[in-house]
Amino acid sequence: MTDENIRQIAFYGKGGIGKSTTSQNTLAAMAEMG
Repeated sequence: MTDENIRQIAFYGKGGIGKSTTSQNTLAAMAEMG
């Protein structure tokens, strides 16, 4: 992965709106992509 491909993703919000689920699914998809 080069510097041009690096992105920052942030999830904000109140409790109970799925931040943990969303972040885990995002990381799992990124891991599959390599």
